Order: sequence, then C-alpha cells, then structure tokens
Amino acid sequence: MAKSPEEEHPKKAFGWAARDTAGVFFSFKFSRRATGEKDVAYKVLYCGICHTDLHNAKNEWGRSISPLSLGICLHSFIHEIVDEVTEVGSKVQKFKVGDRNHDGTMTYGGYSDTMFCEEDFIIHVPDNMPLDAAAPLRCAGITVYSSMKHYGLDKPGLHVGMAGLGRLGHVVVKFGKAMGMKITVISTSPNTKDEALKNLGADSFLVSREEDQLKAAVGTLDGIIDTVSAQHPMLPLFHLLKTDGKLILVGLPEKRLEISAFALVKAKHNVKPGIEVIAMIGTPYQIRCQIPICDRYCRHIKGPFLNF
Repeated sequence: MAKSPEEEHPKKAFGWAARDTAGVFFSFKFSRRATGEKDVAYKVLYCGICHTDLHNAKNEWGRSISPLSLGICLHSFIHEIVDEVTEVGSKVQKFKVGDRNHDGTMTYGGYSDTMFCEEDFIIHVPDNMPLDAAAPLRCAGITVYSSMKHYGLDKPGLHVGMAGLGRLGHVVVKFGKAMGMKITVISTSPNTKDEALKNLGADSFLVSREEDQLKAAVGTLDGIIDTVSAQHPMLPLFHLLKTDGKLILVGLPEKRLEISAFALVKAKHNVKPGIEVIAMIGTPYQIRCQIPICDRYCRHIKGPFLNF
C-alpha cells in the first residue's frame, strides 16, 4: 500500500523561496522525508549565498521553473551549508549527534532550518574554524581551489591574475598567497584597490579599463582565474598571458562571452572552462584538502568576506 504524502514526508521544515523571477525571497513552509539508515539529519547553522542562487532566482540562465522554491526547484544550487548533527541513521558510522559539519551535496534547500544528507557527502569542520567562515568553502572555496590545483596554478613563484574581486575572487587571492604565488587583481573598479592590496594581500592591481596599465602588463601572467559572473571582454585578458598561459573560467555569465579566433591563434594560450572540466566544483576529497590550508596559512589575511 502506497504511503500518504504525510507519511513519506513527516518532518516539518521552514525555509525561504523565490516565487518568481523578481528574485525576492519569501518565507516557505514544507516537509522533509524521514531520516534514512545512512542519513545524517542536522540543524542548519550557516548557509552562504552563491551567485548561482541569484542567477537561478532571477532565471538568468533560462532554466528555472516557477515557483522558484529554494526548497524544491532551486535545490541543486543551495549548497554552502554548515550544520550541527541532530540525528543519525542506524547505519551511520562517521558522525554522531552534536558534530559540526559541511553538507557536501547538491541538495534540497540550504536556506532552511533543518536538512539531511547521506554520510558520505558530509565533511567535518575543525573545532577551531569559525562556522560562518567555513560555509562558503563548500562552493566559493572549492571552485577556485580545485581549478588552481587541477591546472597547476598552485606553485610557489608563479604569477597569477585574478579577474573580478568578488566572492570567488577574494578567495583566489587568499589561496594564491598561501601557496606562495604572486597575485595580480584585475578589476573594472579602482575603488577595490585598497581592499585587494591592503586587506587581502595581493601584490599588484590592474584597472581593466585603463589601457596604459594593461599594456604595461602584457605577457606577464602564468595564468588567470576569471571569476566574473557577468558578460565582459575577453581579449584584454588574453594579452596579459605568457606563452602557454592558462585562462580558467569559473564565473558563469548569463550572456555569451565573445572570443575572437584571431586572438587565440596569434599566441599559444590555454583557455579552460574550469567548472565543466572538474565536474562542477570539486570532490569531497578536495573539499577536505582545502580546509587545512585555510587553517594554517590564511588567518593572517584580513577580509570582509571569509575570515579564515
């Protein structure tokens, strides 16, 4: 006999939902299923706001479904979650009630009070790491960390550029300095210069709209991590790369990027769509690997986003 909806989803939950493409969030009541034998149920303590959430809430990628519920239709993007375990299934071996963890899945509704996840996709947060700083490592952190490691932009002495000093970008600066690299921030706004150099520890700063600055930096970068999530010109970035330099795209603009074939054949560059190649953002193993780096090396860098 089939179970009723109430039997299948007996646990009441509360969250936030975007009900149309205006992107305004409203309170939202819904239900979750019972905790399975390998599930870990938990109370959500912190959940970061990824730009992916904003793209989908406004249907900027053209694939959202109305109503845009963060518990239902946008479930696969609400993923920067830090939690405290409240219940474990009968076959769970790695976690116990009271543990503090990352939820490592693409899952249903991180903007809510309670959730659950299979134990294999949960990552322990060290006791000495601030929980609010740990949450964005699940996406912003691992997106840039996995890209830098995968494409070899993690070696001391390399000169790496970072385009777009936003949420992903400031983590590139922090990881880059922790790895012993020279980091140049590339931004459209001169107003972010002090933030980049004084607060985050970048080595140099380029305003992408200033031709003289760009001309002086032609052919100086071993690689660029492009974090910009809006349409922007690519040609100036190509010119900054050395021969065999790598351009890694980790932003997802809603409009197509225009790339001239002539710009690519004039010099020998490697243009990489980092997010697609590395299976969206990274593996649970890679997420675990970045945490000690944050704990050991990034505390001395001050910033308003993540205080590692």
